[in-house]
Amino acid sequence: MSPELSKCLWLLFYCWSLTAATLSALHLQSLADDQPFYRMYFSEISTRKCRHCEEKPSSCTNQGTCKSNCGTTAPCKRPEEECAAIWRKRGENVTVETKCHDPNQEHHVFSKCVMQKKLDDTTYMCSCTEKDCNDILYFASVPPNKKRDENGKLLIPELCKFCDEKLSTCNNQDMCQSNCEQTSICEQPGEVCAAVWTKNDKNTTLETKCHDPKMSLYGIMLEEHTPGKCLMKERKVPGKTVYMCSCTGEECNDVVIFSEDFEVPPNKKMDENGKLLIPELCKFCDEKLSTCNNQDMCQSNCEQTSICEQPGEVCAAVWTKNDKNTTLETKCHDPKMSLYGIMLEEHTPDKCLMKERKVPGKTVYMCSCTGEECNDVVIFSEESNEWPEMIPKVMLISLLPPIGIAVLVITGFYCYRVHRRRKLNKEWEKDVKSMKHPNRDCSDAHAIMIDDDRSDISSTCANNLNHNTELLPIELDTLVGKGRFAEVYKAKLKQNTSEQFETVAVKIFPYEEYASWKTEKDVFSDVNLKHENILQFLTAEERKTDLGKQYWLITAFQSKGNLQEYLTKHIISWEDLWTLGRSLAQGIAHLHSDHTPCGRPKTPIVHRDLKSSNILVKSELTCCLCDFGLSLRLDPTLSVDDLANSGQVGTARYMAPEVLESRINLDNVESFKQTDVYSMALVLWEITSRCHAIGEVKDYEPPFGSKVREHPCVESMKDSVLRDRGRPEISNGWLNHQGIRLVCETITECWDHDPEARLTAQCVAERFDEMELLDGLSGRSCSEEKIPEDCSVNTK
Repeated sequence: MSPELSKCLWLLFYCWSLTAATLSALHLQSLADDQPFYRMYFSEISTRKCRHCEEKPSSCTNQGTCKSNCGTTAPCKRPEEECAAIWRKRGENVTVETKCHDPNQEHHVFSKCVMQKKLDDTTYMCSCTEKDCNDILYFASVPPNKKRDENGKLLIPELCKFCDEKLSTCNNQDMCQSNCEQTSICEQPGEVCAAVWTKNDKNTTLETKCHDPKMSLYGIMLEEHTPGKCLMKERKVPGKTVYMCSCTGEECNDVVIFSEDFEVPPNKKMDENGKLLIPELCKFCDEKLSTCNNQDMCQSNCEQTSICEQPGEVCAAVWTKNDKNTTLETKCHDPKMSLYGIMLEEHTPDKCLMKERKVPGKTVYMCSCTGEECNDVVIFSEESNEWPEMIPKVMLISLLPPIGIAVLVITGFYCYRVHRRRKLNKEWEKDVKSMKHPNRDCSDAHAIMIDDDRSDISSTCANNLNHNTELLPIELDTLVGKGRFAEVYKAKLKQNTSEQFETVAVKIFPYEEYASWKTEKDVFSDVNLKHENILQFLTAEERKTDLGKQYWLITAFQSKGNLQEYLTKHIISWEDLWTLGRSLAQGIAHLHSDHTPCGRPKTPIVHRDLKSSNILVKSELTCCLCDFGLSLRLDPTLSVDDLANSGQVGTARYMAPEVLESRINLDNVESFKQTDVYSMALVLWEITSRCHAIGEVKDYEPPFGSKVREHPCVESMKDSVLRDRGRPEISNGWLNHQGIRLVCETITECWDHDPEARLTAQCVAERFDEMELLDGLSGRSCSEEKIPEDCSVNTK
């Protein structure tokens, strides 16, 4: 038996044991709770009900609050799912989609649907926990700084009513509603909800807001914050009557209370903690014939759901059997009143437990409960005597899933091995054939496949997400870089149980930057991306730490750092310039290409954030591209709207004129590639500026140098690039060297204002190849040798 198959079988045995034990325990627990196994998994009584509409046009803006305009409510398929909404903007078109959502990928914060920005201002999402909570969308942003209390618990910002001072008919007696329609997330964790009631000679006003209790509110410190209710207290302010309150709890400042001992109106009932009582949602059907007996449990089969008229009412059910038939009735019920002459004093939460009632001439069972549609299922007995006869069923249910999984996995593993061997043989034949074509080198691709088949470590080079049950044994060493989205660490990848290790780079994205991690992972996962001038990708992982979930990208480590750092510290030779420039152009050309060097189809990719700090220097002094978090795959299925929604991204200093203007030609995907060519020209200028062949070499400066600020904004670059048509300076002294002159001509053609007039990355790579063929290029100046004219090299 092969080691791989042995490991697979041991893993399956472990999964089978765990699954069987878990399912058995769940089944026995379900019996103890009088909830049959199938109901625990497939009943809709425990699932959440949400608005559920496919993507549809909407007039909703990403400001304030708005309704989804979805008229369909549906139960979620699984109990753990939450309600969710997605707001999208494509050009001038706005859509809203409502659905159920698995919270494993996102973290809900509120019981209401608080929209949070995902992609620029074009996509907002929310998830929430109350019934139909995704019908009303609240647009606000949760602050990025996540504070914790003294016990280390994450502080969640309050959700408060937030309206400026407005006229009010509220007097300072009993209680009143704020009538504020605006709900907002407080900017800082620790802030509380507050309200200010003011009366002067002219009018009465009420203001609601978030408030930092460490600061004064209109010169007054609010030291007491009651949970769940806003208790007004009079404050001494000359010339007017002022009441203020502060509280903690979702929208607790919506109702302001002037007196704690007032009598609550019938339609504003509160519990003992002062929180407004919300009417129950119950099944509500008149007495109807039923096949339900008074054993175990049964469904009401009532299709009518109703909101009870009064807060405080409970859900109830009445089962009746006489000589002729059996009936079941469901309804709302005031527990202070009798139901058919019988007082229902006990109301169980979430389940309706039937109890027999003495009624002459017939058998009657009644129950009452609290909880959404809790009277949909009526339970006659909490005890079960079915344990002995259920044991075989428990074992059958427990064993069937893992046995089925084991058979499927073993079969799939065998098929994979057979397919893999056949594929290797075909690749080998292709490699032999490719040796006849000097311009095609497929040996690297084959080597990766061979390594992948022989070594556990090298299998991480498969450009895929690591799906192993165990994460790679990686030990973080030192922080070597930090960007907008992630931090980069030098790390040790341990090999098996030995002390040996490989040095790798680990790029760690926080939970909030999942989208950037996924974009870069998807780019790296393209098996056709592999190229000597693109950073070698090992694997991607999701990790849980004490600080929350993190997303890792594990790549090869380049000890020389990025190109900007290298140029800052080193002055380079002409040979170094040629090597760096050629490898840079080759990497970008491969990225833009629709096929591999071996001729396999490939999806073109644009980097969209090319700059010297996003290019690494390898040990042999060649460039390799990295940081694909803003990249765009030019998939043929992308529509013009999809391309339009890709946004204005990148670093302002390196943005092409058309990107600064947001005027890319969306009808031609080549336009996106030409934005990379412009950025490449600026990087080539940086490399050239540090070459001793130009004469006097100044200290390193980024493109445009001191003409713009250290971190210029888009508007500043518009002035330099669009209004002034400025470009980095190429002095006449640079042109004395024949090779530098050709590089400068190439740079000038690449940063042309017209995208269509620029060279392609492939053309730039070919020009560098031609430079190598020119005899004596490295040591001769323009006056020493004239380069023969060539149609592909502009010597004008």
